Amino acid sequence: MQDPNEDTEWNEILRDFGILPPKEEPKDEIEEMVLRLQKEAMVKPYEKMTLAQLKEAEDEFDDEDMRAIEIYREKRLQEWKALKKKQKFGELREISGNQYVNEVTNAEKDVWVIIHLYRSSIPMCSLVNQHLSLLARKFPETKFVKAIVNSCIQHYHDNCLPTIFVYKNGQIEGKFIGIIECGGINLKLEELEWKLAEVGAIQTDLEENPRRVIVDVMVSSIRNTSICDDTNSSNSDNDDTK
Repeated sequence: MQDPNEDTEWNEILRDFGILPPKEEPKDEIEEMVLRLQKEAMVKPYEKMTLAQLKEAEDEFDDEDMRAIEIYREKRLQEWKALKKKQKFGELREISGNQYVNEVTNAEKDVWVIIHLYRSSIPMCSLVNQHLSLLARKFPETKFVKAIVNSCIQHYHDNCLPTIFVYKNGQIEGKFIGIIECGGINLKLEELEWKLAEVGAIQTDLEENPRRVIVDVMVSSIRNTSICDDTNSSNSDNDDTK
């Protein structure tokens, strides 16, 4: 079969009558590279710059660029503010008693505040602090703080520790006082997360109360043990009557 791109007189005649398509010109790799670089050059450099870099390079742009830059800068600024607002806290901070009012009671409007009153000599308090530190990173939009109880309340009884208060707009929305209310000495991270979510302080992705699962397993285990005991007792009675 004859190559339609072959340089022959017959092929030229066929092309003139439109029977064959125009001959394909060999691609020029250099020309293609130039076109690609030109296309890349059309991307405005400010679209790859940070806000600080934009400020430094203002003198290098014309009026049209500056108008586009202002729009772009405003967009980036709003994105940055939204991110900072969402990730405002992100850690469990230590405060003293004289900071309580400003940091907790008078905290920013509509901000949830979780404060743990603790004593370092109580193991359960250390466990709660570990869990709260992890939850603070997971829920940076909620404010997590801790304070040594003596700096806030004098003569506070150890039986009431750990104590967790949950505030919003100056009001106590939830409280967990003592080991039992806080979840017991074997408190799991997910259990504390669920407790705080129930009062609205955080938006958890847990679908069910992890504590309930444990309780259900315990109840089932106790029920099975009871059935076994009843069966053994019945068998023993039957043996005695023989």
